[in-house]
Amino acid sequence: MWEMWKSTPDALLHLEKQLRLMEQTQEKVFASQKVVPQMGTFIGVFLPCLQNILGVILFLRLTWIVGTAGILGSFAIVFMCCVCTLLTAISMSAIATNGVVPAGGAYYMISRSLGPEFGGAVGLCFYLGTTFAGSLYILGTIEILLIYIVPTATVFKGHDGDAMPNNMRIYGTCCLALMALVVFVGVKYVNKLALVFLSCVILSIMATYAGVIRTIIEPPEFNVCLLGNRSLKNENFEVCAKKEVIKNTTITTELWNHFCNSKHLNATCDDYFTLNELTEIQAIPGLLSGVIKDNLWGEYAPAGMTIEKKNQSSVPTQEPTTDRDDIYLFNDINTYFTLLVGIYFPSVTGIMAGSNRSGDLRDAKRSIPIGTILAILTTSFIYISCVVLFGACIEGVVLRDKFGYSVKKNPVIGILAWPSPWVIVIGSFFSCSGAGLQSLTGAPRLLQAIARDGIVPFLRVFGHGKANGEPTWALLLTVGICEIGILIASLDAVAPILSMFFLMCYLFVNLACAIQTLLRTPNWRPRFRFYHWTLSFLGMSLCLSLMFICSWYYALVAIVIAGCIYKYIEYRGAVKEWGDGIRGLSLNAARYALIRLEESPLHTKNWRPQILVMCKLDSDLAVKHPRLLSFTTQLKAGKGLTIVSTVLEGTFMTREDEAKTAEQNLKAAMVAERTKGFSHAVVSSNLRDGFSILIQSAGLGGMKHNTVLMAWPVTWRQAQNSTATRNFIETVRETTAANQALLVAKNIDSFPGNQQRLEGGTIDVWWIVHDGGLLMLLPFLLSQHKVWRKCKMRVFTVAQLNDNSIQMKKDLQMFIYHLRLDAKVEVVEMHDSDISAFTYEKTLRMEQRTEMLKQMQLSRTEREREAQLIHDRNTASHSTSDREAGASPERVHMTWTKEKLLNEKNRQRESIGQVKDMFNMKPEWENLNQSNVRRMHTAVKLNEVVVKKSRDSQLVLLNMPGPPKNMKGDANYMEFLEALMEGLDRVLLVRGGGREVITIYS
Repeated sequence: MWEMWKSTPDALLHLEKQLRLMEQTQEKVFASQKVVPQMGTFIGVFLPCLQNILGVILFLRLTWIVGTAGILGSFAIVFMCCVCTLLTAISMSAIATNGVVPAGGAYYMISRSLGPEFGGAVGLCFYLGTTFAGSLYILGTIEILLIYIVPTATVFKGHDGDAMPNNMRIYGTCCLALMALVVFVGVKYVNKLALVFLSCVILSIMATYAGVIRTIIEPPEFNVCLLGNRSLKNENFEVCAKKEVIKNTTITTELWNHFCNSKHLNATCDDYFTLNELTEIQAIPGLLSGVIKDNLWGEYAPAGMTIEKKNQSSVPTQEPTTDRDDIYLFNDINTYFTLLVGIYFPSVTGIMAGSNRSGDLRDAKRSIPIGTILAILTTSFIYISCVVLFGACIEGVVLRDKFGYSVKKNPVIGILAWPSPWVIVIGSFFSCSGAGLQSLTGAPRLLQAIARDGIVPFLRVFGHGKANGEPTWALLLTVGICEIGILIASLDAVAPILSMFFLMCYLFVNLACAIQTLLRTPNWRPRFRFYHWTLSFLGMSLCLSLMFICSWYYALVAIVIAGCIYKYIEYRGAVKEWGDGIRGLSLNAARYALIRLEESPLHTKNWRPQILVMCKLDSDLAVKHPRLLSFTTQLKAGKGLTIVSTVLEGTFMTREDEAKTAEQNLKAAMVAERTKGFSHAVVSSNLRDGFSILIQSAGLGGMKHNTVLMAWPVTWRQAQNSTATRNFIETVRETTAANQALLVAKNIDSFPGNQQRLEGGTIDVWWIVHDGGLLMLLPFLLSQHKVWRKCKMRVFTVAQLNDNSIQMKKDLQMFIYHLRLDAKVEVVEMHDSDISAFTYEKTLRMEQRTEMLKQMQLSRTEREREAQLIHDRNTASHSTSDREAGASPERVHMTWTKEKLLNEKNRQRESIGQVKDMFNMKPEWENLNQSNVRRMHTAVKLNEVVVKKSRDSQLVLLNMPGPPKNMKGDANYMEFLEALMEGLDRVLLVRGGGREVITIYS
């Protein structure tokens, strides 16, 4: 009993170490808590999410989206995007509360849930999305600066299409450099200014709601000038009229000068200007005006089309209007529903802001779900209410005026706000600036987290930074990528790009939650309970749909980028085991597939060689014939099941370490030879039993091997290696009994390696008997590999003198044709001839050698019998085995007596004398076994034909005859096989498994 408990002191020491580690960890946590103030739900999650969600799109594009898509279309866009982020937040809350989420946020959650490949791919997509979000916010900042704050500060002047984008590029680059400098100098200043920027956003939204309420009492005094039904830019004129009367004198207005060739009343004017009247309408009729009816439906239009008011009378003309771009308002881009979805979606991103700060939260498992979901619900209410209120208060032509040129170059949301448009201008400017700084702060840290995990080798340099841990190199890369977005110089063009990356990230968050929930892994125990796999699946489907709705070609590019990163990490990345869900999914899928395979028998069409490779190890436990694995790779091409196995003699308790070493060596050899499969080392009391165990039990369920591959035992003729002969023949017998095919490769070390390319030559098939078609299938499988691809296939069959050789060839050619194989067919005629003296001599040597081995085996058996009987107490079984060996049973004595010792010495002298007599025997052909003579004659004659036809072939495939039923003929069987293969370099003996493996049917 004491033996069971003798390791208790070691266990106590281990427990003390664990307790010390826990105490040290807690001390570090307490120290960090003293340094970093722990934040609650409101400050730590709700406000950061609010700041990241509300921003540039709300102030610069939402009114234009409402005017273009209409209230109903805009409501659909906002609703889809908000539902998508809400479902993602539910999935994210479940993952975030299933353990501690350190730095890295979404990347950490996805990589630990779906594995390093998915985590790295999605993490880099999330990083690219955050970086392009910085470009978006900087472009928004510059747009506000150059259009509304300092319109005279432009470097490039004029109304041409290139002036504004070039100004955006110059000022955007300068702004990016300034923000990067601020982030580099001190992130703490960015965090301190975050609340200031957030307060600007909240004040702007409150001013907007206040303006809506004010329209009920007194609408703002902003008017829009229409010529016919066309909206005009009113920045260059004050009076919306063709003529005006001043001191009883009629004079022309500034508008007259835009459309006529002189100031005089008799001047020649534009036809549209002449035929249509100027009308001035209220830009903001108010909440009770009923304008909501006109704004319910969308007004999509191509680029270059004038912005026109519905239901307004006008007289059309034939002349083009493009030459009046300084006075008319035009659509700057083609507008359609899916484009608006891509432009709007960035306004609902930012839901990860709380999870990214999980290390700074007092109770992350409680704060992240509550704060994130509350922030999404709050912002969703703001967006939906703004859509309805904008459509109910503002005139349609004003809503479609993207930059506010028709209202004195004010932002459209600004003219609605109270008390002044400058509240919106200043608030949106600081909001975009703060969001840009936040993006430039967060993106490098995300890249640093990915680099420090080491899953992407070429990113390791970005894991380094300043002494305080700031990611300097990652910041430089982020600035470089951000500059690409700025050079695009269009907020509308950048928005769909970052929409793709964020949608892909959200898609995999939902996928991670769905997989973990469906697999029901024991470690999946989130504290957030309000989730379900159907919600995650719905969110995943919605994300994928939105990707292709926004832009199908951007979606494909994003998927290709993520796929390339995935494959790169899979092949070149560091091996990480994080207990991810994909591994669990693989296990479940494998289990399901194995059960399905068991339900019905395998059809001939689906048959492929599932190979059990019997490897022999040397004294250092290294693979003795690695070319056996090369040949397996060439035969399988990575398809189907491959089990590489070996047997060690002894007991598992004494050779456990050696078994593990052998298995590792097998795996290393498989990697070196590019063999895909499994390795297995078995420890058995003897090799014979080990081989039997592997043949019977290797594989699992429907994925069991159907073919055994082994090397020809080249040392079988050595007297001391008679065990190898027995093991080989017993393996042949067992594979036959188990209905498994057997492949035996002779001179395996001379077979080509995976790096070699055989330039021509033939693979010769000697089809003596039909074995289920395996002989025909193997050359085809080999020819699929690049090593054997240039080799031609030849099929030889043997005809007797009374056979119709011509008809046999035609039948065989037709059979090969129906099998869809490209092969040359030859029929070899073997005439009956007298048995040669060489055959008699070879048969005599075989029988003499067999007799000699039997005598030597008998003397060895007599010497070892006492020890064998002591080892095995079952007297009856040993008596049976002795009878089979031709020895009489004896009484078992536990000790040696003097008489027994003398008797044993006499037996040994007699045995040695018999062996000497055997070597001096003279050929007596008349005493030979005639059955052996006939078999040897067949083997010799067939070998002569094979050598003559296939001496120079790259590989010869031969039918392998079955072993004798009587074990006394085992040595003769080996001699027959040796005679059959004599003079050939590469030979593969093939014995079918008793079933058809190839079919002529499709």
